[in-house]
Amino acid sequence: MSTQKTRHEYSRGALAESTAGQDPLRLFQKWFAAAKRSVLSEPCAAALATVAGSAPSVRYVLLRGADSRGFVFYTNYESRKARELERNPRAAMALWWETLERQVRIEGRVERVNEEESDAYFHSRPRSSRLSAWASPQSRVVSSRASLERKFREAKERFTGRDVPRPASWGGYRLLPSAIEFWQGRTHRLHDRFRFTRSAKGAWRRERLAP
Repeated sequence: MSTQKTRHEYSRGALAESTAGQDPLRLFQKWFAAAKRSVLSEPCAAALATVAGSAPSVRYVLLRGADSRGFVFYTNYESRKARELERNPRAAMALWWETLERQVRIEGRVERVNEEESDAYFHSRPRSSRLSAWASPQSRVVSSRASLERKFREAKERFTGRDVPRPASWGGYRLLPSAIEFWQGRTHRLHDRFRFTRSAKGAWRRERLAP
């Protein structure tokens, strides 16, 4: 495939020192709100990278919380990503919002959210999604699609007429950022990049990076 046919000129925005500010979490909230207002079908999609041993692995998760405490996603605690995070509680996350020509990269330590937060989010999900958390042994080998659907029917029958509780093996993680980078596409590949790094005392330092 010719690269000329796939090249795209970025020209929809700019990021200057005056608009980047000194608080990356505030800037993220501004960008995240804009992404949610855009025509993106899934603005919460985030690539999550983990490392166990010497090999990295990456997959998409849905960002379900972003505030001064960090960035939250949910999963099965017996999944591959969870097992890797238990062995090495550091991760990196990247979000790409094509319609805005923006990218955000986040790096830091990961910890489990408390049970109250996990319960609250779990009970906000559609009932079918809560049932699937009981039916799916995430990341494990299953014999067939039929066996997975059978487990779903069994969960549905098990909780007929009553609330679906959160499984003990399902809950959230919070990525506590030590570095956040904002990337805004610009013409001629002279993109705007700002990296914020956090000191041991919690203060943020901002630097402009070359594209």
